[in-house]
Parts: sequence; C-alpha cells; structure tokens
Amino acid sequence: MNLRNVAIIAHVDHGKTTLVDQLLAQSGVFRANEAQSERAMDSNDQEKERGITILAKCTSVLWHGETGDTRINIIDTPGHADFGGEVERILGMVDGCVLLVDAEEGVMPQTKFVLTKALKMGLKPILCINKVDRPHADPDKVHNAAFDLFAAIGATDEQLDFPHIYASGRAGWATMDLNQPSDNLNALFELIVKHVPEPKVVENKDKPFQILNVLIESDPFLGRLLTGRIESGKAVPGMSIKALSRDGKTIEQGRITKVLAFRGLKRQPVDEAEAGDIVAIAGMSKATVADTLCALEVTEALPAQPIDPPTISMTVSVNDSPLAGREGDKVQSRVIRDRLLKEAEANVAIRVTETGGKDAFEVAGRGELQLGVLIENMRREGFELSISRPRVVYQTGENGERLEPIEDVVIDVDDEYTGVVIEKLSARKAELKDMGPSGAGKTRLTLKSPSRSLIGYQGEFLTDTRGSGVLNRVFSHYEPHKGAIEGRLKGVLVSNGDGETAAFALWNLEDRGVMFVGGGEKTYQGMIIGENARWDDLDVNPMKAKQLNNIRAAGKDEAVRLTPPRRPSLEQAIAYIEEDELVEVTPKSIRLRKAVLNPSFRKKRVREE
Repeated sequence: MNLRNVAIIAHVDHGKTTLVDQLLAQSGVFRANEAQSERAMDSNDQEKERGITILAKCTSVLWHGETGDTRINIIDTPGHADFGGEVERILGMVDGCVLLVDAEEGVMPQTKFVLTKALKMGLKPILCINKVDRPHADPDKVHNAAFDLFAAIGATDEQLDFPHIYASGRAGWATMDLNQPSDNLNALFELIVKHVPEPKVVENKDKPFQILNVLIESDPFLGRLLTGRIESGKAVPGMSIKALSRDGKTIEQGRITKVLAFRGLKRQPVDEAEAGDIVAIAGMSKATVADTLCALEVTEALPAQPIDPPTISMTVSVNDSPLAGREGDKVQSRVIRDRLLKEAEANVAIRVTETGGKDAFEVAGRGELQLGVLIENMRREGFELSISRPRVVYQTGENGERLEPIEDVVIDVDDEYTGVVIEKLSARKAELKDMGPSGAGKTRLTLKSPSRSLIGYQGEFLTDTRGSGVLNRVFSHYEPHKGAIEGRLKGVLVSNGDGETAAFALWNLEDRGVMFVGGGEKTYQGMIIGENARWDDLDVNPMKAKQLNNIRAAGKDEAVRLTPPRRPSLEQAIAYIEEDELVEVTPKSIRLRKAVLNPSFRKKRVREE
C-alpha cells in the first residue's frame, strides 16, 4: 500500500479543520449512520468553545484512487502563532503540506509564519485556495499574492513550481479549474497522492528501529503515549527499546507495550508498524518531546528541530487574597508547580522557572492567548491562582544592548476607523509599513510593532473599531529597545473594606466610572471593583447601605437601577492590569486586585519609588 504524510497549514479561520472534516467524511471514515460532530478534529473543550485549533492532531484516511490504495496521514495544525511550537515539531513528520488560503482575505501574517517553517524543512507545498464561494472572493489575486510570498521567503525553484487547486471546504468540493464545477474532493485527494512524495524513510525498513517523539500525551490505561514518524525499522509490541536524549545519553530502557496507529479519528492497536508510518508508542515512563526511541544497538539520537524561544512571560503564584480557598481545591504551591512542569514537558513552547520566593513561578510562552489557554485549563481543573501582567522576554545583543521582540501586525478595518487605529498604534511606537484597500469598504494596514505595545491593546482596538476590526499578529524578530510606552490611561476604583457590595453604594459610585461587579457580591480591601473615569486610583466604599430612619423608609426614595457591570474575560483581565495589580483566578470567579491590599502601604510604596 502507498503511504503519504501531509500537513494542512493555514492562517487562523481559513478553514483547515472544516476541510479535514470533509476529507474524513468523503474517504468513508464515518459509517452512513454514524453521528458526525462539526469540526471533529477540535476535540478539546476550549477548542470547541473558541472555534480555534490549539493542539496539532493526526488523522488517517484510506484513498482508493487511480494509483491503487493509498493511506494518507493528515495532520491538522493550529493557525495562531501563539501555538507555533506545535507546528514546528510536527512538520518533521510529513513530506508535503497543503497551504490553505482564504480566497477573500488572502495571504495573512500567520500564513507566512507557518509557510516559512515548512519551506525551510524542504516540504513540497500544494496551494489550496479555499472559500472561493464567498461573495468578495478573488482567487486570481490570492494566487499571485501567494506566489509573491513563496518567492519573498526564499522558496527553491522546485517549491515555486507548486500546483494550485480551488475548494470550498464547507461545501465539500475541490476543482483544478473553476470552469469545471465539482461536487466532491476527489481532485484534492488525487493531487496529494500525485504531488506529495512517498516518505524517503520507507527505504530504511530493514535497519534498526528509530523514532523521534514530537507529541506527548497521557492515557489513563496505557500511561505515556509518544507520537512520531518511524524513521527506520519496525515497531512491534513487546520489543525492547531505549530512549536517547538530544545529546545521545540513555534516559531509560523499556519495552513497547502497544503500538497505536491512526485510523480515521480513532487510534487502533497494530501488530507491526513500518518506517514512514506515524504511530503512538506506549511503554516508556521518562522519555519526552525531542527524545529518540530506538533499538538497543543504536547509539546516535535523531536530530530534533530547534524551537523558537518564548517572547512573553507572566508570574503565576499562589492565591493569597482574603477569599482564597473557597472555590478551588488545588491551592498549594507544590500542586501548582507540578501542574506547570507537566505542561512545560508536553508543550515545548512554554518555559517554567521558579522565582526566589518558591511560591511563584515565571511562565514564558509565545503570546497572551497561549498563556490564557493554559490558565483557563488550570482553572477548570480546580486551581486557584494569582497572575501578574504579561511582560516581554528581552534579549541581550552582541554589544550588550537590550533587544525586544517585534511583531508583524496586519489589520483589516472599516475605512472610517483607520485614522484612530493608526493614531493609537503610532503612540505605542508602531511603524506603518503599508496601507491599501482590501475590498468591501475595508482598508488593510500592515505595521511593525513592539510586542509589549500590543499587550492590552486588543480590547481598546475592538472599542475603537466598534467590534468590526480584525487584528492579526505574528512574532518577527528582535530589535533594540524602543523606549517607554504609555500604559493604561485610566485609574481604577478600589474597595476600602471587606464585605458584600450594596446596590445603593454602587448606584452612587456609577458617576465615578464603570463597574466590574454587581450588587450582593463578595469584596475585600484592595479588590478592584471598577474603572475610574479619571487617571488616578480611588479608594471607595462599595458596601455602604442606605441609612434607614423614621423619615427614610427602605422603599421611599427612587428605585435603585444599576447599569449591568462590565465583567472582563480572563484574557481581557490579564491584558487590563498594570504592574502593581494581579488577576485572581478561581474555578468560579475572575477578580482584579492590587498586589498590595492595604491602601496605606500602597501609597507608601508609590512615595518611595
């Protein structure tokens, strides 16, 4: 049987997972009576809720084509650069990639990010122009832009000679020529079989067994599962193997207890797997990502892809607020430490270091979204945490100068809002590189901006563009430090005591600013209950009830009608806080607070500084 390994790569929301759904359905993976969920590959709760892919996942289909039966292993990859660590690792398992580009939006910054990685590894690309049935689609313009992008990032002549195909993932059809309509994806299957080469490593099937781990998962019954492509030899259950680290040191020896191959959406145990196939192996307890599993006689480890360094970090510490321990059951620093280290082991793009105090941990990743997803997962598992404002990870240049990460930003926005967006970003030290119409009354802005100036900008951007703007960003390179950038322009309203908020007090405070809490909620001294309309912080009493005497009865005055509070989501809260503030995260609540709760100590600290 022929074998093909292919990755589907694209910018976020260009339709990768929907296309994979259709590929699975049309290759007969689902039975006629089997219930199908939308975006079957997005298996994790947060992926379903947010509608994005977070983890790279493998699936496999059998295609009966002109050249006989072919098993196609398809890897669905995340589109956000925040989860780029997933993409960098798995591209080593495949021999070709399908680059998906939206026929209306065209080439976007993350398209460039993932494509650069794929071309560097010598993969043979296929361009799939998706969503050609959208009202403002312009497939020819997108095809030219994609060719320019390939040339700009240094594609070889062979890679520049890429085939292209038109498709509608949602409708489930693909065609090589728009004048010849189609009602299925056969053309795409045939193109993959024809254009993507068979894995070169198939020739090594008689050599000793070797596989490089790229994904790690834990299974309640089988223990640690290590996924990768077999580079040489065969994997057979019961075989003795060892694990080698990158520098060739033996980590452990053990036996393969199960070899699981991907068959559709499920993993099935197989009696034997050969070089070139993508499998998961159970039986090892210490081996991790980038380690080599091999036969006992092998002495050299397989080379692992270098991973881009993290660009943003935040401090995760124990929740020490007066309301700590009431909603979560995992509150000790030891439990938090073990959970973070487990995450860093499975996700190579995250780095965890302990701080001097031992009850706080520095967690570094690719972006606010990646760190937000990790914190949200921990929160759902019952953890209580305190989180600091994200900071960028600086580097030191050759002359000892301080370097900061710079990002490529592409913004699609209605024409009337371009002025305010350019003004706000210029004040944050961003440079405008290009500006032009993108059709349907929208303008596309291309900018270069320091990473730290984008922390906390997303909320402001949505307000400025009335929710209609789309901002895409991707890490580009490091440049010398750009100097101070203005932070949040407004102060906050801080509670001056412990208790429950009173509707009467909040009603009187509404003139002061926007509330983050409603009536009857628990509050404590130092907790942030709203945003001040002015630039300074204000200590207020949100618990002051109405004075009742023989003249003022409870129902005498006008009824208290409160404006609904503005409750920030986890990502909004993390981006909103300043250096002297924290986000308190529990399974049920997200609260903002000052790092120093007592107001007299807070003012003293400001004076000392």
